[in-house]
Amino acid sequence: MKVHFIGIGGIGLSALARLLNFDGHTVSGSDMKSSPIIKELEAEGIKVSCPQDAKNITNELDLVIYSAAVTDENPELIEARLNQIRTLSRKEALPIVLGDKKNYCVAGAHGKSTTTAILASILESSALIGAISKDFGSNFRFISDIMAFEADESDASFLLSNPYCAVVTNAEPEHMEYYAYDLEKFYESYEKFLSLATKKVVNAEDKDIAKLEIENATYLYPSKDIKNLCYTLKNGEPCTRFTLKDYGEFEVWGFGFHIALNASLAILAALNELDIETIRKNIRNYKGIKKRFDIVQANEKFVVIDDYAHHPTEITATMKSIELYDNLTNFNNRIVLWQPHKYSRTIDNLEGFKECFKRCDELIILPIWTVAGEKKIDIDFEKEFERYNPIFADRIVAYEGKIELIKDDKIIKTYDEGIFLGVGAGDITYQLRY
Repeated sequence: MKVHFIGIGGIGLSALARLLNFDGHTVSGSDMKSSPIIKELEAEGIKVSCPQDAKNITNELDLVIYSAAVTDENPELIEARLNQIRTLSRKEALPIVLGDKKNYCVAGAHGKSTTTAILASILESSALIGAISKDFGSNFRFISDIMAFEADESDASFLLSNPYCAVVTNAEPEHMEYYAYDLEKFYESYEKFLSLATKKVVNAEDKDIAKLEIENATYLYPSKDIKNLCYTLKNGEPCTRFTLKDYGEFEVWGFGFHIALNASLAILAALNELDIETIRKNIRNYKGIKKRFDIVQANEKFVVIDDYAHHPTEITATMKSIELYDNLTNFNNRIVLWQPHKYSRTIDNLEGFKECFKRCDELIILPIWTVAGEKKIDIDFEKEFERYNPIFADRIVAYEGKIELIKDDKIIKTYDEGIFLGVGAGDITYQLRY
């Protein structure tokens, strides 16, 4: 089958393209501009065209798959439809990709990428993740028909993921614009997702999961099932040790109770496949994922950390991890660079954002990273975040051992000491790297 992906540079769509390419299909794709992911795809033998153009669509194609960011005005999508080539959204394509596999599907507003990556490391399985696992250096790998899959609730596509085992980390309302701000519809989607699975593993103490009707699940009660937490540095890398129920001690990469919680859910799911001693050994293969407490540079007085956190709950968890890291390293200065993600998310969660940075010593705010077609909303960041006395910058430039803040094409401040944390889901991850 000849398959073309529109928006192939996205973290989710690129994983599907890699899987079909590995399965022997002829895969091509396009995106607005090149990126590190696209360069990797080309190195793997996938032809990628930048920018997008109608001429990339030929009658030889059997299928065109497009990302959620692609609109009906996209020239390639228009050309495919005019030529009556089958077109599917990423969501609609999932049954084709996942239909015949034994899928361990992880969903939740927060922690699903981390939990999926931990589970893939434990199971030593195939994986499709919305992030790059440092265990195998990709968002995709194929080993067997056992698949660790990051299932997305943002557009209800997790309902098409054919789960053998469904894992839910939490069910905090997010992406409510898709659900027309209807909480009943939102929670029903989680109930349907869980009902599709033969095996279910859930965080029993999440207040939103508690609202769901669930049958025959394995429940994790974090406050009583996870004990003896210990945070250490191993070769400069964060490490969490904990005891789970009566299964003994485990060691996992990362800092924080939320890491132990995510790992515990992965362990309970993996018990469907492996014995506990194999799980205890394999979990040490997990080395973190890019953009999740990702230490991108460090010396004796300055460390730069990239984190994908873009919701108040996620940022709060990351700030707790920063506090743990600071206590072990004594950098004693916590600078946070925040790139707000989408007008809708920022305004919907504004009160939470105003609270989640309170562990920082200095807050820098970049312009909102938005998406094509999103309606602009006026937000007075100076007034709303005045308690932090924030610095406003247009962008940053990273060098080895320092970071410069740029405003109106001028350097307004330079940092070369302390912990410098960048949070957000936009291009901040590229700005933080030199």
